[in-house]
Amino acid sequence: MQAKSCPISFQLIDANVVRINSFYIGVVFTLFCLTQNSTIISFLVLDFISRIFINKEYSLLIMLSKVTKKLLNVEDKMEDLAPKRLAAYFGFVFTVIISLSSFLGFVFILNLLSGIFLFCIFLEVAFSYCLGCEVYHLYKKFSL
Repeated sequence: MQAKSCPISFQLIDANVVRINSFYIGVVFTLFCLTQNSTIISFLVLDFISRIFINKEYSLLIMLSKVTKKLLNVEDKMEDLAPKRLAAYFGFVFTVIISLSSFLGFVFILNLLSGIFLFCIFLEVAFSYCLGCEVYHLYKKFSL
């Protein structure tokens, strides 16, 4: 039986900043769900792009999360970067597909993925639990 694993990078990230960032993503995404305003989902896509592919310091939500952490005087909680980065990639893919579904009028796909995305955000914010590790584990289990 294969042991459960997460991707490992040996680089550290503050998990509390990630958790606060997830909260803000959830708020912004909920606003999109309520309004169906394409500008909101486009903002999230661009924020993920800046965080993943350019430099996370350019992400407006990361900046806001760091300020919030400082204002709330939350202590650092350092964790490995790789699982959080994997979750960011999943978030990026979800927001891109949701954006396209919204644009193309694929309501079922839009609603299904929105529900899954909100559930994943809830798990991260409420319990610091990432489904990305579960997906990664299944990928490793069934890959060659």
